[in-house]
Amino acid sequence: MAHANGLHGVDDPLKTTKIIAGSLVLLLAALSAHAQGDFQNLNFEGANPVAAGSPYPSYDVTAASALPGWSVDYGISPTVVVGYNAESTGAPTVSLISVANVFPPIDGNYSVLLTATLLPVSISQTALIPSATQSLFFKAVGDAPALSFALSIAGQNIPFSAVGAGLHYTLYGANISAWGNRTEQLTFSAAAVGTLNNWLIDDISFSTTTVPEPSVVALTTIGGLLFSARKWFVRR
Repeated sequence: MAHANGLHGVDDPLKTTKIIAGSLVLLLAALSAHAQGDFQNLNFEGANPVAAGSPYPSYDVTAASALPGWSVDYGISPTVVVGYNAESTGAPTVSLISVANVFPPIDGNYSVLLTATLLPVSISQTALIPSATQSLFFKAVGDAPALSFALSIAGQNIPFSAVGAGLHYTLYGANISAWGNRTEQLTFSAAAVGTLNNWLIDDISFSTTTVPEPSVVALTTIGGLLFSARKWFVRR
């Protein structure tokens, strides 16, 4: 299904860029209320990967152990096996990325890599969205435009935008105020774009605040770090 591989780091942005980006991310973290409602494992730290066993390769693990609380689909077909520190060589793949890999997770011990090829891939979870929810935030880095990645609730695509950045990820925010206090399916998916479409995601959170509008300076910073994040993904 995939082969183990890694991504190499890039040079740090300028010190000023680091300071602006760090301040913006801290501000957004302060604004965000990290309630999960009935959702589980939104930061993927609940992983306890168990080898899938024969006939699967040694780097395949069970989806239930790698992504507890989440279901995984390749195209329209559910799968019970995902990769572990693995990159696709051409097949659609969802892989748990750990600190043991050549390239690090976005945050904590684990992130999730979605790789679409000729088929899309997705992870989904159905639960109660907290009643006072206004926004949803998540961290991601991808090697294709944001249009190749989708966030949906109850099968409806939800627009999202970049609102902050770290050294190797972009913080995205979406207005989901219409969905508060409802039990719905939350889905993240990488679209089939005819080539490898990689998206590393982490730290999904519901917030009681609205999605902030970045300042002009922050937008410039985000643009620069988006470029850096893309270079981080491509140079492997």
